[in-house]
Amino acid sequence: MKKLLFLFMLCASFTMIAQDDDFEDYESNLNWLTDLAEAKKEAVASKKPILIYFTGSDWCAPCKMLKKDFFYSEAFEEKADQFVLLMIDMPRRVDIISEEQQKKNNNVVSKYNTSGGYPNLVVLNDKLHIIGELSGYTFLRETDRHFAFIEAILENY
Repeated sequence: MKKLLFLFMLCASFTMIAQDDDFEDYESNLNWLTDLAEAKKEAVASKKPILIYFTGSDWCAPCKMLKKDFFYSEAFEEKADQFVLLMIDMPRRVDIISEEQQKKNNNVVSKYNTSGGYPNLVVLNDKLHIIGELSGYTFLRETDRHFAFIEAILENY
């Protein structure tokens, strides 16, 4: 009986570790802005498109997976310097972002994420016109269409 209990506890521990690992915040060298006005200034100065990542950092499991699988991949980090990166977080917990930031994010969401999908990628030109959009991420964790999306944007920008 003790062996069975030990085996159960061991399995439970590995399950919890695996779940924590799936949603762990990974370190990255990406420079995410959180203000659209600042992103626009940078886009005008650098002549780069703005890639907006709409996320629910504390509640959206696909957002967390996309962050880990796509944004924190070496392949994306190599492409990231060709974009102005803007993260618009819509957390449920009120202690994650300030009230002021929440108001700014609400304004961006109402204009550029009208479908309300999370995760959602929207690319804007330096005049803040939408030039591309890709919504969702599946539990299959395939990033092919996300890479194809950013490649298409870069080819046509």
